[in-house]
Amino acid sequence: MAKTVHPRLLSPGFSRAMQDPKWARRLLCGTALLFLALLLLVPLAAVFTEALRKGWGAFFESFNNPDARYAIYLTLLVAGISVPLNLVFGLAASWAVTKHDFPGKSLLITLIDLPFSVSPVVSGLILVLVFGVHGWFGSFFNSIGLQVIFAVPGIVLATVFVTFPFVAREIIPAMEAAGRDEEQAAIMLGASWWQILHRITLPNVRWALLYGVLLCNARAMGEFGAVSVVSGHIRGETNTVPLHVEILYNEYNFVAAFAMASLLAVLALLTLVAKTALEWRIQHLEKEAVTERTRHRENEPAA
Repeated sequence: MAKTVHPRLLSPGFSRAMQDPKWARRLLCGTALLFLALLLLVPLAAVFTEALRKGWGAFFESFNNPDARYAIYLTLLVAGISVPLNLVFGLAASWAVTKHDFPGKSLLITLIDLPFSVSPVVSGLILVLVFGVHGWFGSFFNSIGLQVIFAVPGIVLATVFVTFPFVAREIIPAMEAAGRDEEQAAIMLGASWWQILHRITLPNVRWALLYGVLLCNARAMGEFGAVSVVSGHIRGETNTVPLHVEILYNEYNFVAAFAMASLLAVLALLTLVAKTALEWRIQHLEKEAVTERTRHRENEPAA
């Protein structure tokens, strides 16, 4: 039996009474905009203002330094290694958590969240204790001629550790919402694991996957704490862009420091623009597919 709604609840007067007062809406919107301006827009404007304080010539001259160019290269290299590794791990961990039941599942979820609860500086110190010269495995790696701490491998390990929850934590809720029915039906029809992953699982979680990759990439390029501990701050060898910014700022080279910081800001903005453009393109394709299916059904002859 259908439920009836009291006529008073549908009256315009009742709808107006349920709305917030105009002054309350303006106060909430103004507070939110003020908060965003103080924490996002003003610092961003300050970075570019300080970077261009002495003009465009001094700004571009900051990037002619070999140490600055190497810091940019190393930052991109570390992000280029860490993000694909975390992508593979995030997919594997999410698949295991959402599509299977096994002993230790809760432990795996806890380990995924571990970097969120551990300070990046502490994680860097743990890597030093494990892979340092006097660490558990330091002598072994030294015997084979591989230096981990105060070298690029240590920076990659630190970055992978602090960023690996981002992809998994975005994909797990999406896979849980999608359920297991489609994968189980594909298995019964004889589909391989690659066909299931490519045709069912990935399309269902593509937005969460994209968002997780973007978060992971942003954190990888901007990571400071763990990388600072394991890098050794060696100019031209182990300094990423955030570490190079710190060195320049401590040397009172403010224009060069803010110029390098503005580069990180530009990379973040470009990432957001790419994300928006990709989302628009995919949504456009989905609308075209829906329109085509609707037109096809309308053109089908009636049975």
